[in-house]
Amino acid sequence: MARISAVRSGARVFALILVILILLLGGLVWFDYLGLVNVKQAIQPIVTPVAKRLGFEFGLPEAVENVEDMNLLEKERLNKREESLDMREAELDVREAEIASKEAELQQMLDSMSEKETAFQEQEKSFNDRLKEYDNRNTNLRQAAEYFVGMPPEAAVAMFVEMDDQDIIDIMRAHQQISDEQGKASMVAYWLSLMPAERSATLNRKMLKKPES
Repeated sequence: MARISAVRSGARVFALILVILILLLGGLVWFDYLGLVNVKQAIQPIVTPVAKRLGFEFGLPEAVENVEDMNLLEKERLNKREESLDMREAELDVREAEIASKEAELQQMLDSMSEKETAFQEQEKSFNDRLKEYDNRNTNLRQAAEYFVGMPPEAAVAMFVEMDDQDIIDIMRAHQQISDEQGKASMVAYWLSLMPAERSATLNRKMLKKPES
């Protein structure tokens, strides 16, 4: 009977110890849930050696000493992305500089073409003005030649003597041209014969030269 009583007492003690362990474990779990105690970190020094003795190679995860280390991968990814964006921005800056340079060259070419066009227009205007002036002068010379032809030769020569050599030559040439166009005899030789010999020789010599433009 004593032996049976001892067995019963041992069973009760074991049951009480088991209940205490269960309550203790439940309390630790509850405190861990509330954040008052870090159960994993607290029992790691006990569980890990026991697991190794039993032949298990696993244990509880090691505690993270620095919480920021958990974001290292994300930080690295963000850094690479930022570097990629910086490189892309640098490439865009280079392209923008190239475009600006090409635009400047194009604008310079346009300005040069505009200047050439302006110069050409000025030359064309000057040519047209000279042509118009020549036409007007030619018209005036032809009218003057007709006027001198209608005068008595002596009166015409008297007026010629008072004029400049080039004006006389221009009028005589205009008269010669009109005479050639109409198939009539020219008065130039007769006019020269009525002038003083020295003046007539000078005019004749100048008329043999190439007409001035």
